[in-house]
Amino acid sequence: MAGTDPGLQSWPERYLKLLEDMGLSPDQVLGDALPPQPPQPATFLSLSRCLDQPQRLLRKIVIDHPDATDRRTLRAYLSVLQQDLALSVLAPLTLELFFHGRTRLPDPETVILGQDQGRLSGWFQKPVGGTVDTREFVAATSQLVRDWYPVFRKELGVSPGAYWSSIGLGLGAPFSAIWNLGGAHAICGMAQQWLRAFDCEAEAFIDWIPASFQDRLCAIPQRRGCCLKYLVPGGGGYCGTCGVHRKSRLQDLTLPRRSQAPGRRQSVR
Repeated sequence: MAGTDPGLQSWPERYLKLLEDMGLSPDQVLGDALPPQPPQPATFLSLSRCLDQPQRLLRKIVIDHPDATDRRTLRAYLSVLQQDLALSVLAPLTLELFFHGRTRLPDPETVILGQDQGRLSGWFQKPVGGTVDTREFVAATSQLVRDWYPVFRKELGVSPGAYWSSIGLGLGAPFSAIWNLGGAHAICGMAQQWLRAFDCEAEAFIDWIPASFQDRLCAIPQRRGCCLKYLVPGGGGYCGTCGVHRKSRLQDLTLPRRSQAPGRRQSVR
């Protein structure tokens, strides 16, 4: 169970040692992994309020997206929004933990859903609150994502596979940052072990697999669930981590001299 492993505290040191062994600069890796911070948007709702009043969030999605007239399309928008929560909040916090040894918790009161010109623009976390160490982060975050799940699943219709695989991608951000920089077997092993430390279902819905891409062995996270982004206008097709075409993609990735990336961009998000 999360929080009982005495080795949890060593994760930042283990990760930085992995970067050292790979000849990578921690500052460079972190700089590339964290996108520039956009201007803080107007706030719509805190995550806490969204969890307490999910119908308000549903109404806002329908207003913002008139094409969300059927349950399938509405669920796709909500699933993408939940993935953004994982990648915009959990991922930066996990990166901060691995590179600095401490981080803040994803506090539902300070995690905010923003608006841009009246439309939802995604999640961000206000830079407030004290920091915690690895053991506290793992235990508290495990509890939080378990607490969020019933609302996203029952009230908003996000599937278990979509929810937990997105959570897994967010928590695995330090390893996604170096997916194509070498040491694929070591990266995959450490990434899977890290997710296993959390007392939740995230690890069960992500497989980190060494696979060939452009004649280089890379660490590829493959979801056992789909965020459904391909269903929304401008979604851009299937992501490189998507489980919809999991088997065919893995077969392609193991073939040498492929010209296409495992996703739309040089990214495993």
